Amino acid sequence: MFHKQCENDAYYMCHLAKGGTFFMDTSCCFIGHRKIENKEKAKNLLKQETLKLLDKGVTKFFFGSKSEFNDLSWEVVTELQNEYPSIRRIYVRSAFQYISKSYEDYLLEFYEETYYPPKIENAGKSSYVERNYEMIDNSTYCIFFYNEKYVPELKREPKRNTLPPSKRKSGTKIAYEYALKKKKEIINIYDGFINEE
Repeated sequence: MFHKQCENDAYYMCHLAKGGTFFMDTSCCFIGHRKIENKEKAKNLLKQETLKLLDKGVTKFFFGSKSEFNDLSWEVVTELQNEYPSIRRIYVRSAFQYISKSYEDYLLEFYEETYYPPKIENAGKSSYVERNYEMIDNSTYCIFFYNEKYVPELKREPKRNTLPPSKRKSGTKIAYEYALKKKKEIINIYDGFINEE
């Protein structure tokens, strides 16, 4: 048996339909590069910034997947949950629109909520981009680990990737530019990473 997720376009509509309340000023998302060289330093900076947001009343934290920055962000928020029990960790899936009840139960061991944004359904390879847009749209604060000089490595199929390295964008860059366009409050952990060296 498969558990059907909410089919509305935005997280808040799904959340309200379940009887929840939604205040965007209490929401934050995390987006960053797949690899981080100094994880301990990044984790310390993440903790400092997350504590500042908790003091401002932020309680909802949106997470994606497949990056070391995401993993570190989840670790920090989870560690702080003992001290701040109102924290809600929300996993926004970029795959698997419909999931089994057992898989949902598994995910809910690590998050308080999970959902799949319907606009991702036909996004194909750019599903993670659309997922990031969804997280940004539903957050006031966006914590990034974004290095503007970073260029993604060439994929295995060089014939398909005809853009020169200077023209290719990382998913983090695409998300960062979108957050700027949407006038979100951006905290770039990478800036602190560089400034402390």
